[in-house]
Amino acid sequence: MSIVQFEYVSKKYYREAALDNVSFELPSGKVIGLIGPNGSGKSTTLKLMAGLIRASKGKVTVCDKPACRRISEEVAFLSELDAFYSFFTVQETINFYHEQYKDFDMEKAKAMLNFMQLKPDARVKDLSKGNRGRLKIVLSLSRQAKLILMDEPLSGLDPIVRDSIIKGLVSFINLEKQTVIMTTHEVSEIEPLLDMVIAIRDGHVLKIEEIDNIREKYNISLVEWMKKVFV
Repeated sequence: MSIVQFEYVSKKYYREAALDNVSFELPSGKVIGLIGPNGSGKSTTLKLMAGLIRASKGKVTVCDKPACRRISEEVAFLSELDAFYSFFTVQETINFYHEQYKDFDMEKAKAMLNFMQLKPDARVKDLSKGNRGRLKIVLSLSRQAKLILMDEPLSGLDPIVRDSIIKGLVSFINLEKQTVIMTTHEVSEIEPLLDMVIAIRDGHVLKIEEIDNIREKYNISLVEWMKKVFV
């Protein structure tokens, strides 16, 4: 079953086209990477799925519903930008999300806080960029949403701990009920987590491919495949 459908979707900001007549479907129960150069339309694509912006043309459907603000009941969105109350503690932030979203799993959040080594009584304003990034991951993955969208989730994380966090993420995603779509520049690091990849450039989807096909059919890594696709 598909969880996301784009039908001839275009998105313009003033006169600039972020997406141009894009059509694709994405299956459920997968971890999908959305990759491409800066300015290629990755964040715009996620925001359209999250219902945060509207398409200039075309139709975006998520969970068989038109993507609009109300789709937040089905979708968890991790923004590349921080969206916290800085005067809250980590625990107060967790409590706030628990009150906002009916599907927020408090027990899972506690387990992830421990895994991410975040102190519940720490003030958000005192957290490093890396720890704020960890908190965003906790908040998004603690929801039982059908679709989890993550815009550069590894941004700001120390390269030394990225590998352990990536491996740990697998245990916190329920692929029987959830689909994860993420943008990232850390392609080689995130490759083991991915089932599928979407290559996008200049507002056009160049190719959608299963990771296993890249390895078996082309016998190359994801980074090598990207070089061929983006040439």
